[in-house]
Amino acid sequence: MWVFDATPLIYLAKVEHLRLASTLAGNCYIPEQIHSEVVSTDLEEGYPDARRIEQCIDDGYFEVISLPESTLATRLQEHPKLSAADIAVLACADSRDTVAVMDERLGRTVAAVEGIETRGTAYLVLRAVKNGTLTVSEARQIIDSLVEEGWYCSPAMYTKIVRKLESLHSE
Repeated sequence: MWVFDATPLIYLAKVEHLRLASTLAGNCYIPEQIHSEVVSTDLEEGYPDARRIEQCIDDGYFEVISLPESTLATRLQEHPKLSAADIAVLACADSRDTVAVMDERLGRTVAAVEGIETRGTAYLVLRAVKNGTLTVSEARQIIDSLVEEGWYCSPAMYTKIVRKLESLHSE
C-alpha cells in the first residue's frame, strides 16, 4: 500500500502518467490534506494537473483518507520545518504500515528516523520498467518530461536514474 505526497501526484499528473500508480501492488491513498492542496485548491486556480488527479481518484486509482489521531502525528506537529501535508503523509503511512511516496529530503529523512519506508517519483517510473508497463525509452522520456515540468532532480540523481535505466535496458 502507498500514501502519496503532493509532489509525485502533481508531476506525474503534469506529464500525464499518474496512472502508473495502478501498476503498484496494493491500495494507493491520498491524505485529505494533500487532496485539499493538489485538487481542491488547484482546481479553483485552473491547474489541469489537478483535474487529472481528481479523475484518477474518481476512477478508483486513489482513495482519499483522513489523518489518523496518533502520537506520531502529534509529535511531528512540533517539528518546525515539516508542513501539515508532510505530517499527514507520514502519519497516514505509519498508521497503515504503508510506503510514503515522497520526494522531499526533509520528509524522507524524518520518515527514516521514524521507521517509515519511502519511495519517490523516479522509483515509480523505474518500477514500471521492471514490471513491463513501460519501455526504457518511455521511462527516459517521462523522467526528462518531469524535469522539463520543474520536478527537482539533482544532476547526480539524474545520472543515477539514467544509469539505472541503462542497466534495465541491458537485462
